[in-house]
Amino acid sequence: MTDPYKVLGVSPSASDEEVKDAYRKLAKKYHPDQYSDSPLAELASEKMKEINEAYDTIVAQRKNRTTGGYTSSGPRGTSSFSDVRSYIMAGRIADAEQLLNGVPVESRNAEWYFLKGTVLFRRGWLEEAKEHFTRACQMDPGNPEYQAALNQAMNQRSGVYGGYNPNMGASNVGGCNTCDVCQGLICADCCCECMGGDLIPCC
Repeated sequence: MTDPYKVLGVSPSASDEEVKDAYRKLAKKYHPDQYSDSPLAELASEKMKEINEAYDTIVAQRKNRTTGGYTSSGPRGTSSFSDVRSYIMAGRIADAEQLLNGVPVESRNAEWYFLKGTVLFRRGWLEEAKEHFTRACQMDPGNPEYQAALNQAMNQRSGVYGGYNPNMGASNVGGCNTCDVCQGLICADCCCECMGGDLIPCC
């Protein structure tokens, strides 16, 4: 592969932010959507692929240099998979999966299985996603983010939603799950009874 720094037009001594800025400018310039009706569409697509590969290579090299490989946490306790998370948040599932697939099997930790499960979940492959979330929970049983993801993958098949945001991780518990619906109906019944009606006759 061509020198990734030359592809992005930056020096190897450039800061992470400078590398990211260079990548964004090139991605904006060569994004295939801008050439959809142009005879240059195929060239733009190839160039965009080269830019993505160069950026991913630089990011991976720098992470390996600072963390000694992919670990559950990077410098100062931050995630070593922050770029994967950013790609998922931006809907760039293929890019996120490409980075994940580049991680050696022996370096795949709980976070890797969680993020791979999230990618599979976003693609609609619920059974595979559940297997990856289960593995993440087994490797890090006290992590609420992984547990929420596993619960959502299991509930999805039975039509129960809420708790896990597949756009990224744990969070925002609340939503339209069974308990919320039940509580809402009981509350509505009480209001009706106060006004002389009866929404749920058995209560």
